[in-house]
Amino acid sequence: MHANRPITIKDIARKFKCSPSTVSRALNDHYSINEDTRKNIQEYAKKVGYQRNSVSLSLLNKKTDSLGIVVPTIGNYHESSIIDGLYSVLQPQGYILNICATNESFLLEAEYISKLLANRVECIFLSVSQETYDAGHNEHLETIIQRGVPLIFIDREYEGFTASRVTVDDYHGAYAVVEHLINMGCKRIAHLKGPNALTVSEQRFAGYLDCLRRHNLPIREELIINTNFKVDSAILPTKHLLELASPPDAIFGVNDQVAIGAMRVVKDKGLNVPHDVSVVGFDNSPISAYTYPSLTTVSRPGREIGIEASRLFLSHLTALAESPIEAIRLPSNLIIRESSLRMMKQSP
Repeated sequence: MHANRPITIKDIARKFKCSPSTVSRALNDHYSINEDTRKNIQEYAKKVGYQRNSVSLSLLNKKTDSLGIVVPTIGNYHESSIIDGLYSVLQPQGYILNICATNESFLLEAEYISKLLANRVECIFLSVSQETYDAGHNEHLETIIQRGVPLIFIDREYEGFTASRVTVDDYHGAYAVVEHLINMGCKRIAHLKGPNALTVSEQRFAGYLDCLRRHNLPIREELIINTNFKVDSAILPTKHLLELASPPDAIFGVNDQVAIGAMRVVKDKGLNVPHDVSVVGFDNSPISAYTYPSLTTVSRPGREIGIEASRLFLSHLTALAESPIEAIRLPSNLIIRESSLRMMKQSP
């Protein structure tokens, strides 16, 4: 026997001159093996450092204690909060979390899901990548369902695909942002929009549009420019906005990173935030309270997304019948800070 090779069930079977299946049953305390034999095999296995192969065992008991988490990035506070929420509930239950970051790539997302299924994970928690929306493919999602593995969307869903989900009410968060800016006296409110077709982008955009309509303010196409959630994607669009004949008096960024990029450009132009241009973000990332001025934003309960998604999975395990599809939408909350608090003209 090679010194560096792990001890196997076959090695133990040779030692006791019995079949590997007998050793397997003894190690699993099976009633069909007499108590003395069980005890002898277990003690020997412990002495020689035998470790169970969890994948082999799972072929017998259908349980791997392994879960898949697929997210666009692990670099953002919001996604890391979601993962923290999942971990806080599932790790104490004995689950191993396999975390995969797609970097917004459809091909990577499909590849990760294929590998997770091959490793027989018991559930996949998925925040869909931007390219998956753009490509319009959902074959990899269908494969999950066909394998009988629970699929739970976290934060970003795939509209029209039937699966449980935990999302945030981005629409009303964005509506609250624009209404606050209008109440501060802003009339030309620009929106640095996220990628088209992505649910979170479109929900925030819809809240922006509906609030302008509700308050009878015109929707100006030139004040709506796409970004990609990253800070540098706000630089050129903000420069363009400030060079317009009628520049905006407020900029609503699709997230805090975009808003911080916009605020830098506004200040570089020698303008004051918020008195010349108010700036608002979305996500309430930790840095937003410490920018200068501090950034008005919308709090999204990332950790709670993870906790609720964990509960959906655990309730699926204990359900006697087939689990119903559940959709949980958590509230978002406007957090008003210095970047939008303009000096209002006092009424006579």
